[in-house]
Amino acid sequence: MSHDRLVSDIHPDLARIARFLPRNMAGPIVSPLMRGLRHLARMSAPAGVTVTAVSSPVPMRVYRPDGLATPCAALVWMHGGGMVAGNARQDEASMGAAAKDLGILIASVDYRLAPKHPYPAALDDCYAALSWLHQQPEVDPTRVAVGGASAGGGLAASLAQVAHDRGELAIAFQLLVYPMLDDRSATRPGVDCTNHRLWSQKSNAYGWRCYLGTSPAAAPAVPARRADLSGLPPAWIGVGSHDLFHDEDIEYADRLRAAGVPCQVEVVDGAFHGFDAVAATTPIAKAFTEGWRSALRDGLAAATT
Repeated sequence: MSHDRLVSDIHPDLARIARFLPRNMAGPIVSPLMRGLRHLARMSAPAGVTVTAVSSPVPMRVYRPDGLATPCAALVWMHGGGMVAGNARQDEASMGAAAKDLGILIASVDYRLAPKHPYPAALDDCYAALSWLHQQPEVDPTRVAVGGASAGGGLAASLAQVAHDRGELAIAFQLLVYPMLDDRSATRPGVDCTNHRLWSQKSNAYGWRCYLGTSPAAAPAVPARRADLSGLPPAWIGVGSHDLFHDEDIEYADRLRAAGVPCQVEVVDGAFHGFDAVAATTPIAKAFTEGWRSALRDGLAAATT
């Protein structure tokens, strides 16, 4: 598939809900409200999955399917929310189903949020979670992946970079679901379009400004600003053609491959940001979810060969 920006209309599966979705979901008024509402949500894991909240070293929700074979593969997962909203509970159903379907242990991190906790707080929390997971006796340390959606995908990419540079904790695979990788997309001309939903340049500028605080816009805070991507773990990147992050995600994938890092890309025609979360029961969302689960399964299996 061409990496050129696609100009097709919103996918038929998503057209109806798109009419009711805003373009901006972050700002000084909206984001605090979103943080509050998330804590009121009622979410539960699928049957057969035990959820354990871990208080140390950072809050996490750990999914252990019944009958989990050990040593097992594992995933450190980071939720989305533009670095300013969201929590681990929002992915409860998705992570519970993935843990059960793939037969792996998943630790979903409740990292600290900006602007109260700017960089490097969230990344430090994610590294602590990765370290905790590596220490669990049931986990095979050679089959640990990192992943996340949106801001969480950006944190996963940052985490892979930090782990590579420190050389302390192995990462077998990067699962980057429409990741937030590049602060420059907040001001780059010609990026924003009317088909964007849930996340626009205005939202992006706010999220990055809160997260970076007084820190310079540089790697690993901004994964796309890293000059040398060689030696990083194999990756999968999935993004919609109507996602603000489309161009930066494709560019990052191209740079990974140019650096010798295997990277599979899935571009979903006519899909906007977060489509799989707001329209989870649609065929297009189900196919996308199966795509990243399959990629994760293959990526963890390849780590054993």
